[in-house]
Amino acid sequence: MQKTFSPSSLNCFENCPRQYYYRYIEKVPVESEGIEAFVGKRVHEVLERLYHFVDQGMVPPLPRVLYRYQMFWEEHFDADRIRIVRRDMDVEAYRASGVRCIENYYRRHYPFDQDETLGLERTIRFKLDPDGHYPIRGIIDRLVRARDGTLEIHDFKTGRRVPRQEELDRDRQLGLYELAIRREFDEPEIRLVWHYVLRNQTRVSVRSDEQRETLREKTALAIDAVRAEQEWRATTSGLCDWCEYRGRCPAFQEEALPQEPREAPEAAVPATATEPTEPQLALFASAGDET
Repeated sequence: MQKTFSPSSLNCFENCPRQYYYRYIEKVPVESEGIEAFVGKRVHEVLERLYHFVDQGMVPPLPRVLYRYQMFWEEHFDADRIRIVRRDMDVEAYRASGVRCIENYYRRHYPFDQDETLGLERTIRFKLDPDGHYPIRGIIDRLVRARDGTLEIHDFKTGRRVPRQEELDRDRQLGLYELAIRREFDEPEIRLVWHYVLRNQTRVSVRSDEQRETLREKTALAIDAVRAEQEWRATTSGLCDWCEYRGRCPAFQEEALPQEPREAPEAAVPATATEPTEPQLALFASAGDET
């Protein structure tokens, strides 16, 4: 059983306890990755790198940023490892969707002087309760000081769906991140900001004290439910097609489970990039540094 819980692990349990069992209890190795997750990682890497350069007073032109995306793609893509479920999308269509995400974000926020970056890929760890029974961890894509002085927690989303406002006002992930940040910053208001970069849309939520307390209580109950689970039954849904454990799940293949679960102790672009020619481009696109 996990010692520290994350929004993604709690979502996993609520979607399917069996998937949670394989991923977090048995820790079954996974040799493949969904293309959607792969694209999301590449876009996040590029946007993080972009803001590192912005913080140094350099704003690379869009073609240079897209060149870096192509380099990241070529560096990490393995056709034998990447899974594609949707029949109406091929590899190049997904590759182009990542380009569209970056183009949309770049054009919407250029020249990137609307706010100040306080942190990129910032890890948070905290306890929901004074006794420390409910430890939480997560990673904030970008922590920001807006032009009006308000602290903002930004999250980049590369999926197609843009949730309704009432869903975002109940969102657990950024809500928990806010609880963590409030322990460090004495702020009257913190804005939660989602960038749905494929759809070129931004959504914002501001929580009340009552909403934050409700989130704290519901998250503690969610952790209690994980700790109390013993059967780890599969919950079938449309998400099963994307599950990395479908091949061993008893809901699809009875003989696939090697043993009974034990009780828990707790627009398209060229496929290859062109060579950069200017010094700043070479710096942004260089593969040798850690960003």
